Amino acid sequence: MKVKKVTKAVFPVAGLGTRFLPATKSIPKEIMTLVDRPLIQYAIDEARAAGIKEFIFVTSRGKSALEDYFDNAPELESALRKSGKDDLLEILKETNMDSGAIAYIRQNRPLGLGHAVWCARRLIGNEPFAVLLPDDVIAAEKPCLQQMVEAYEQTGGNMVAAMEVAPEKTKSYGVLDIAEDMGAIVKAKGMVEKPALGTAPSNLAVIGRYILSPKVLTNLNRMKQGAGGEIQLTDAIAEETAEGRVFGYRFRGQRYDCGSKAGFLQATVAFGLSRPDLRDEFSSYLHEMLALQKAAQ
Repeated sequence: MKVKKVTKAVFPVAGLGTRFLPATKSIPKEIMTLVDRPLIQYAIDEARAAGIKEFIFVTSRGKSALEDYFDNAPELESALRKSGKDDLLEILKETNMDSGAIAYIRQNRPLGLGHAVWCARRLIGNEPFAVLLPDDVIAAEKPCLQQMVEAYEQTGGNMVAAMEVAPEKTKSYGVLDIAEDMGAIVKAKGMVEKPALGTAPSNLAVIGRYILSPKVLTNLNRMKQGAGGEIQLTDAIAEETAEGRVFGYRFRGQRYDCGSKAGFLQATVAFGLSRPDLRDEFSSYLHEMLALQKAAQ
């Protein structure tokens, strides 16, 4: 099946990050560090691995530090070069973006994820595009969006990353109503945003990775309010299920909800233990802490 290549990605980063106050009073949540890299860097690296060439950030007031992060830092680079710290120079290069590869759009009112994506419509044009939510960090041997792009080449249409969650947690997610289960790929006949407890059509929840057709932007043009009075991206995607053009993809990997404090801490431990330069010392410390806790009980 011949489908148009996905080369554009939208990163909705306009949120206030209130769950991480007071830190987010002055620091955008997206540049809070998971071990030694900001959350946004994990999302950018994942997008690059999937073949994304154009990066569109939907921002808001107070996000200038996020924009500065992707600029060149000539003074820092010069200092590292003079000190012979070539390894750090290579790490720094990963944070630089080519001129013209990145664009910033302001969302001037917090009207929901669907509205944030709609704000980028003129830069997306009539092309398929990806959406990545930096709060969702996914540890995977093959990056999640790359897995999805490969699956999308078989299906076309619209594709959302999906994972099974406990039935009592479905009220916190968009949930797929499954028409056909083909293993890694499922065809959806509907989607429900944050269903009331006990009403979810399945336990297959949508998480923050999407490949969408420009038709979704047309649906968003209607500015239809959904759950919470917001313009929901889930609702705009669900309108495409009637055409059989919405698929869920069960990705291979571990997702961490870094939009919550507990999820952020879990990710910090998991990513810290995965690092060869940190594993031994960090693991020893965790064992000591567990032993002390056990003794105290």
